[in-house]
Amino acid sequence: MERKLSKTVIWDGKKNLEFARKAFQFCKAYGIKCLLHEDRNYPELLRQISDPPYMLFCRGDESLLTGCSVSLVGTRRLSPEGKKAAREFSYAAVTDGTNVVSGLANGADGFAHQGAVDAFFDYEEKGLDTASLGKTIAVLPSSIDEVIPYSHKRLATQILQTGGLLVSEYEPGRDMEKWHYVARNRIIAGLSPATVVVEAPAGSGSLITADFALEMGRDVMFHKATFGELAKKIADTSNAELERQHADGKVSRYKIENRPEKFLEAGAPVISDYKDYLKCLAEAPGTRNPVQGQLF
Repeated sequence: MERKLSKTVIWDGKKNLEFARKAFQFCKAYGIKCLLHEDRNYPELLRQISDPPYMLFCRGDESLLTGCSVSLVGTRRLSPEGKKAAREFSYAAVTDGTNVVSGLANGADGFAHQGAVDAFFDYEEKGLDTASLGKTIAVLPSSIDEVIPYSHKRLATQILQTGGLLVSEYEPGRDMEKWHYVARNRIIAGLSPATVVVEAPAGSGSLITADFALEMGRDVMFHKATFGELAKKIADTSNAELERQHADGKVSRYKIENRPEKFLEAGAPVISDYKDYLKCLAEAPGTRNPVQGQLF
């Protein structure tokens, strides 16, 4: 849809009504479904958070929002080990019937979605029943009629082709804002009982998702790939850049100090794969001690 940028925000009821009607017609034409907060099929886990979206716009199978799910997030600058970890975790999750929620960003998000898509195509090629598979849910920071980053447009198409879902709280035609990324993260955390982080240097947006999950009373786990040698090198580079930006007054101290070690010290467990994730879910809180070198 056509977008027009404006430097000032002025309420114009007539113009807003016209915009709403165009958005409605667009949704109708492209089969985009709308879920209101009070609708029966609005996801209960998301309804429970402190600031749930008033409305969700959905392309694909919206029933996935009420199914068994796990959220997987991580940095965009992913090591080869992290790429493998995100894809394999997602692949194993959907073959177990669990939906995988992520944000369609570059890096861990993309590999998580790809793992779910690959599982569907592998099952289809082998003549196996794909109905038993979980699917993948991509939470967009943009309006429902956009795909950001644009390079993931093909992946978004595959998500829909394999029975997955694209979801956004923004109607067609809404302009993209930087703060949408953080707002999107609360939805990713809110749709699942647990969030798994695959590689996240200090200041990573995936740690904001982890913060949201903890605030919601959900589980947060870190994949062991987060602490691999290449991941540490990437984190060191990121930390050095953050320190320079902090010295220039561009970032807060909190962003530098918000790193995986903080979560581990608070008791967040480290897992090795999806099977270990399930095992960890069943364990009593505090069973695993990731501190004092006992990471794995």
